[in-house]
Amino acid sequence: MQFDHNALRWTREPLNWEMNDDTIRITTKPHTDLWQRTYYHFRNDNAPVLQMTTDERYFSFVVRTEFDSKHRFDQCGVVMYLDSENWLKASIEYENERFQHLGSVVTNLGYSDWATTEIDASVKSMWYRLSRREDDFCIECSEDGQTFRQMRICHMHKATDAVSFGIYACSPEDSSFCATFSQMQLLPCQWQAHDGQKPDDEI
Repeated sequence: MQFDHNALRWTREPLNWEMNDDTIRITTKPHTDLWQRTYYHFRNDNAPVLQMTTDERYFSFVVRTEFDSKHRFDQCGVVMYLDSENWLKASIEYENERFQHLGSVVTNLGYSDWATTEIDASVKSMWYRLSRREDDFCIECSEDGQTFRQMRICHMHKATDAVSFGIYACSPEDSSFCATFSQMQLLPCQWQAHDGQKPDDEI
């Protein structure tokens, strides 16, 4: 499978971005974000998203991110954006000079959740692998692009047919930074079928 940069399409194209060979750079605009309702009780849906669309039901998408974030909530990573109320993302969100949050947000039917772990603020690069098995998804991360660690498995209620996936970057507060995306690959699904407990019988 081949990742085709020409197949990428913007949802909310940013003012400042460039593409050279296999590298994409986005300079974020202040007060941009993706979030729906839960806990904070506000809705943000204005982050730039660059994606391709496929009806393939089993695949993995890999991307390397590099970033110079230095303000609270600055973030960039992998995304699967279906519409304003159904999407998932994984990224590192800067918090302060000591730590930042490596995590993921899953938004189903207009409600977001956020699962995170703290990592050192010195980390300025991360690989992500997003895998699809029908309407279930797995997000993994890696420091070297070789050994991936599971971050999350989730179900997406609206991912029943074609899905769009790719990259995003945003700055929810009054800040801006440069996010670089490279070494993007589209692979056969690297998330293997479960070999443990058998599925329940369908009723």
